[in-house]
Amino acid sequence: MTLRLYDTSARQIRDFQPLTDGCVSIYLCGATVQAAPHIGHIRSGLNFDVMRRWFAYRGYAVTFVRNVTDIDDKIITKSAEQGRPWWAIGYENERAFDDGYTALGCLPPTYEPRATGHVPEMVEMMDTLIERGHAYAAEGNVYFDVRSYDRYLALSGQDLDHLRQPSGEGETGKRDPRDFALWKSAKPGEPSWPSPWGPGRPGWHLECSAMAHKYLGRAFDIHGGGVDLVFPHHENEIAQSAAYGDDFATYWLHNAWVTMSGEKMSKSLGNSVLVSEMVKRWRPVVLRYYLGTPHYRSTIEYSEEALREAETAFARIEGFVHRAAERTGAVEPSAEVPAEFAAAMDEDFGVPQAMAVVHTTVRRGNAALTADDQEATATALADLRAMLGVLGLDPLDPRWAGAGHDSGTELHGAVDALVRLVLEQRQAARARKDYATADAIRDDLKRAGLVIEDTPQGPRWELGSP
Repeated sequence: MTLRLYDTSARQIRDFQPLTDGCVSIYLCGATVQAAPHIGHIRSGLNFDVMRRWFAYRGYAVTFVRNVTDIDDKIITKSAEQGRPWWAIGYENERAFDDGYTALGCLPPTYEPRATGHVPEMVEMMDTLIERGHAYAAEGNVYFDVRSYDRYLALSGQDLDHLRQPSGEGETGKRDPRDFALWKSAKPGEPSWPSPWGPGRPGWHLECSAMAHKYLGRAFDIHGGGVDLVFPHHENEIAQSAAYGDDFATYWLHNAWVTMSGEKMSKSLGNSVLVSEMVKRWRPVVLRYYLGTPHYRSTIEYSEEALREAETAFARIEGFVHRAAERTGAVEPSAEVPAEFAAAMDEDFGVPQAMAVVHTTVRRGNAALTADDQEATATALADLRAMLGVLGLDPLDPRWAGAGHDSGTELHGAVDALVRLVLEQRQAARARKDYATADAIRDDLKRAGLVIEDTPQGPRWELGSP
């Protein structure tokens, strides 16, 4: 089946045709490292991690670039507020983002360039844009002339004559207030780099165009990021890159927000949930399930209840995997995922539909366990591991399977020990034929949200519905 993607620029789902057979090139707008990440920041990296894994499963060689914006207005503001060097703030938070990606099981990018490492490429790009009449210097700044590019705003579908983009602080000398900065002249006490137009620093939009060009060339397959980047960031990237002479991205993919009370999760609103704190309260694999299983273009409304539901759903999957592995021994993932799962993933990475196949397989596997059908149990386990491996959710992956991997795992272990003590009391009651007490213990556990299964190896428990 042909893999199909929703392309923001076309406003429809399109068949995916790579520029180079067997290869996929992806540029994802990464972190602006002025502060530690909340789960809304990490969602983008996680969504594109799932996409990357699916491309790899389909046999593509993937080049995945995720940049780091380590200089911008917000970082400079934080530096002044905290009395710390801008580069110290940037590096500290870059590490926090990397820790967050790693904790939630994201594969490392092929390249992770920093903006400050590519100023020469940006200067060269500005030289060319000025020479071609698409940019101009003014009072130490360099601006892109938006009226010089006739397809400006095609991505977002706006009308230039009705666009109001006020001049940014310090952006003096603009011919049109809607022109955007490629280079910002230095201010006292702020970081700067030398340029033909005087000391200054790059504009946010120019950074990504220069880095995409350096690592992926004049044309690449997919450009991604959050839906909030469509305008102005991605719109401006397209304008300056096309004016420079690049074909740039063939497809544009955008993930939706994580919201709280209907608003985009952001530090400025005071409604963010830091990844570093969340992993202390929830197992990272549960956070991955919670953020990664909704469709990437659908908004996730944050709530503790939704996280508990994700925890329960993953526990059902995990419970079957561990029981089946104990019963059948080591079972490797199937060479191919089920056809229904593949069809869902091929249609714009339809993870919710793919998860329906996962849960159907778990139910089939549990039925096979109950019937003591070793072959059917092993088949279900192999299929399940293949699907979960693509999603980065395989409970037998050492990343998730190690005892004491995180506080969530330790909590699960403590609960397991307590439940087993209760189950021993139930077994003792059954041994003395006190079935009323045994049934009462089972019913109490069920009301607490636990499902008890009696197996030849002894009783097992898993999270169910209280």
